[in-house]
Amino acid sequence: MLKQRVITAVILVLVLIGALAFGALAFATFAAAVFGAAVFEWLRLAGWRDVRAIVTGVVVATALLALEALGVQVQGRALFALAATACAVWLLIALRVAYAERTGDLRLDNALVAALGALPLAAAWFSLLALYRRGALYLFSALAVVWVADIAAYFAGRAFGKRKLAPHISPGKTWAGVAGAVIAVMMAGALVWLGWPDGALFSNALFARAPVAALALLAGLVVLSIVGDLFESLLKRHASVKDSSGLLPGHGGVLDRIDALLPVLPAAILIEAWL
Repeated sequence: MLKQRVITAVILVLVLIGALAFGALAFATFAAAVFGAAVFEWLRLAGWRDVRAIVTGVVVATALLALEALGVQVQGRALFALAATACAVWLLIALRVAYAERTGDLRLDNALVAALGALPLAAAWFSLLALYRRGALYLFSALAVVWVADIAAYFAGRAFGKRKLAPHISPGKTWAGVAGAVIAVMMAGALVWLGWPDGALFSNALFARAPVAALALLAGLVVLSIVGDLFESLLKRHASVKDSSGLLPGHGGVLDRIDALLPVLPAAILIEAWL
């Protein structure tokens, strides 16, 4: 399993580097393929048959890529409204996750799950491209908030995790992991700001505006990433599956890798508007 994970990760990194090297349209093509796969997996978790879910995923990926190729962009007030609406939906999702954990009721309505996927995925897509237009480094510095949080949560949970965060939904997550993730992201952001304040990074933009608020906002993004992770775990519990699919050998599915990013991307756009 470890060998599979490493090989898959290396291939994905090489493909991503190649997409970035060939420019904006190549990156959009890669991203559209990822989001199309995410749509397919989301609909499968909502009870759709594979063929129907695959066709929908392909259609969505093609449509997203076509919009980008034609220069149709959601930006300005429209992007802000989309991101704000998505964040409001994620707050409602957080309440639903909390209810499921408190009551142990992991059942969801398939039709609602299928319909619900449209807004978070669309908001994440347009937010991703908006951040990319600020520069690849800027985009990946925003995504790094989730990656650093994920790594820190794993090691903090392994070392100190005793009290479970959501045993009904995701037994592997602990409160120690949450604390470790928040602390690691805030420390990483502060250290980068002190060591490279001129870097075109998402966290540097926060610290340049208001250092104290930057720490709070980074912590908030970590919490949102955990909500995205827990909601996808709830979807899998509802569907009685271990992974969202087997598209990524050793890793499960695409949603398993981007679930935490879905709420963070639109939230980053709202923070951009504040900046």
